[in-house]
Amino acid sequence: MPFHIVENDLTKMNTDAIVNAANAMLEGGGGVCGAIFRQAGWDEMQAACDALSPVAVGGAVTTPAFGLPQKYVIHAVGPMWQGGNRGEKELLRSAYRSALLEAERLGLSSVAFPLISAGIFGYPKAEALSVAMDTVREFLMEKDEREMEIYLVVLDRSAVELSRKLFGEIERYLETNDYSDAPRFHRFSRREGEYDQIREHLRRQERQLEQGIFAAEAVAPSCPVGAIEAHDECAAPTISLDDIVRIKRESFSERLFRFIDARQLTDAQVYKAANLDRKLFSKIRSRGDAYRPTKGTAIALAIGIGLGVDETQELLSAAGYVLTDSSLSDGIVRYFLERGNPNIFEIETALYRYGQATLSSAK
Repeated sequence: MPFHIVENDLTKMNTDAIVNAANAMLEGGGGVCGAIFRQAGWDEMQAACDALSPVAVGGAVTTPAFGLPQKYVIHAVGPMWQGGNRGEKELLRSAYRSALLEAERLGLSSVAFPLISAGIFGYPKAEALSVAMDTVREFLMEKDEREMEIYLVVLDRSAVELSRKLFGEIERYLETNDYSDAPRFHRFSRREGEYDQIREHLRRQERQLEQGIFAAEAVAPSCPVGAIEAHDECAAPTISLDDIVRIKRESFSERLFRFIDARQLTDAQVYKAANLDRKLFSKIRSRGDAYRPTKGTAIALAIGIGLGVDETQELLSAAGYVLTDSSLSDGIVRYFLERGNPNIFEIETALYRYGQATLSSAK
């Protein structure tokens, strides 16, 4: 998937470039910036930076990575936090976008970011994260042909903060809908309710199959006793039980593309809104009925198409999955689906913050 949140040491990322949250003079400092300079080779990196400084706030420049395992270091200058009323948001967006455009100019396929300005520059983490996600999402959505693996690298989950409003809404939803003690980020064990829901889902599929059989029988003309069996009007129906089962049980890909066609969406619109890469989506098209997605990919596609809860359940069922009422991750997904117009990056961030596997963690 094009966008990932990962716990790692930024300097050890296996990407074409990493981004340094730099100051305007591009001087080596402490924290992650200091680690980048030390591992690159302080004197070499500082000399390369001196030749390019100063850089305006919101801008970005590129140097070689020297002793680092990446090819390049992109130095992006974020703003100091001054209360939020001095254009900090626009400057931070510009810093991310400038770095992304540098990566594109260099023809890079992957780049890893820290949370720019959220350290000693004092930008509140929740707001900084929101700006990062929005900017990356807009960048990826702008052009169909634009493809790049973009990583947001954090030291641990506590570095990822949701806005108070969003966090409060998710908490209330989880508590109201009996998703146990979610504020303490516990995983849930299976409850009987999950199996009840699965059983009901299977019973519903059986009823749909039976209705298909009855409908097929109803369209066959009734023949008088003794009628010639080969007569056109009285011949036995040619549709078999196997045909009915095949018709009624769409494959995942058939159901997926039915939803896409009904909304008149392009492939690029769907896989970008689902945070999927083009190669994976092409595999779904090429493999057809043989393709079976992970649950995370199926949910991401439902979000990319813009499905509601019921339609998401319908799409998932074609792959043998269901959103349950005893899974914390499913509860978070349902919250966003019920809220309407879900943003895949927001969902990924919420799942990550609650200690759940992200949709992008399994392709």
